[in-house]
Amino acid sequence: MILAMILAHLVGDFVLQTDKLAAWKARDLGGIAVHGLVVTIVTALFALPFTPFWWQGVLFISAAHILIDVSQLYYKLPVAPVMRFLFDQLLHFLSIFIALYAGGYLDLSTAQSTYSPQLQTILILATGYAFITMPTWVLLKFVGYAVVEGSPPVFPDRFHKYAGILERIIVLTFVLAGFVLLVPLLMMPRMWMERNQLADKEGRPLLLFECLAGIALAIMVGLAIRAYLGVDLGVYSLAVN
Repeated sequence: MILAMILAHLVGDFVLQTDKLAAWKARDLGGIAVHGLVVTIVTALFALPFTPFWWQGVLFISAAHILIDVSQLYYKLPVAPVMRFLFDQLLHFLSIFIALYAGGYLDLSTAQSTYSPQLQTILILATGYAFITMPTWVLLKFVGYAVVEGSPPVFPDRFHKYAGILERIIVLTFVLAGFVLLVPLLMMPRMWMERNQLADKEGRPLLLFECLAGIALAIMVGLAIRAYLGVDLGVYSLAVN
């Protein structure tokens, strides 16, 4: 259930939150209501295979999510946007783990018996792939603008969001398959696609940060998944033995 709820949050709060919905949510209660409905449905669907009648936990997570978003609509913490984003996510995950604790799902013995090895592998892979898509894009935007520009992020921006997402998916797949030494070659298509931005001295640092940090995150996620699943991977491996 722990993995299912983490995956539900990544999907509901990031993957299914479009740029238009994010902008609507940031200025109006109606946007928060629609986003909250999406989070509720996704949370319920991901909980369904494990606990079909866990409506208390689903409602608590969804209600907490909506309240956190509403509070940020009316009050902005006097801190940097990146810190506000991280604090927002901390509160969301805290509410998820409170619900899991109340439901008895933080007991490791229970958690391990909830998943079959095959289902656990699927959930781990799905969580890794979900994380390096929209969640990583949003994280890189906040951190990139804070580090490189020293300013709040601009949503949406002129960089190719989906090119970066596709690049990270391919990198993660290569790492999971063991083709580690081929990962640097994957930067070439992205550099070609972004050649106009690279020629722009003003936009180049932010683009390079997004590209390199995104690839590094995808590699780390891949290595973490392989380590957790017990797959041996030498530094110079080209393929799984």
